[in-house]
Amino acid sequence: MTTEPATPSSERNDIRPLTGVPFESIFEAFAEGFSDYVVPLQPSIDALREMLTRRGFVPSVSVGAFEGSRLVGFVLNCLDGNRAYNSGTATLPTHRRRGLSRELMLASFELLRGKTYMLEVLEQNPGAIALYESVGFTRTRRLQVWAFSPQSPTRITELANADLDEIRSWCDVAPSWQNDVPAIRRARDSYVVLGTTDAAAVVFPRTGDLPLLAVRPSARLGGLGRQLLAAAGTRANKALRIMNVDDGDEGIAAFLKRCEATRGPAQFEMTLQL
Repeated sequence: MTTEPATPSSERNDIRPLTGVPFESIFEAFAEGFSDYVVPLQPSIDALREMLTRRGFVPSVSVGAFEGSRLVGFVLNCLDGNRAYNSGTATLPTHRRRGLSRELMLASFELLRGKTYMLEVLEQNPGAIALYESVGFTRTRRLQVWAFSPQSPTRITELANADLDEIRSWCDVAPSWQNDVPAIRRARDSYVVLGTTDAAAVVFPRTGDLPLLAVRPSARLGGLGRQLLAAAGTRANKALRIMNVDDGDEGIAAFLKRCEATRGPAQFEMTLQL
């Protein structure tokens, strides 16, 4: 997420829900708003549409700041039951330092009353962290990001009609929003489940995204996790993206390090009860 310091706005902004706004306009604002982000974030329009679909994007509870018909700032919100998730906050470089991000966040609060509101922010983005804390968010956990490239081809059977809820029950900690079972089920992109009756991994072959890998507690320490990780890399035929691993789960971090995965920038998960 990218934002500007929360300084008072000197002019009235037209802030309203994104209901009925063409997705092309959202994409253009997203590309420009994240053009100078601290890590590269320039998805294609199809990749952005898939990302937001999977996360549960709802235009009617998302907000934008408009200059005429042009979208110059936004908060893209997602819903899952009584929880809400901020999938992106940004203002265009030409419209920063006007307090727009703060106004947009407060407008989101009005649309999300009664929800538990969550977001993630890069550890290297202190301005955004300060903004979110100033409007009431607290840090709930630190999330790691990893990448993995298999050293040699490994194959494990694909599971038909896999029980995603059972696989999730083998996790020691709750997956992050975009890695949880509801997000996997919302995906338009195809995924496969590799594994056995005691261990499984969910991988999106087109992107290399690995949202879920778990081994039944009674079957651990036998090498199943390493085999699954290598098989997922083989199935995707590209480096795997392992996003938002709970920093408190020391076992997963140690496992990924043993498998020679590489670690990227960390994020904070932040939460606010509205």
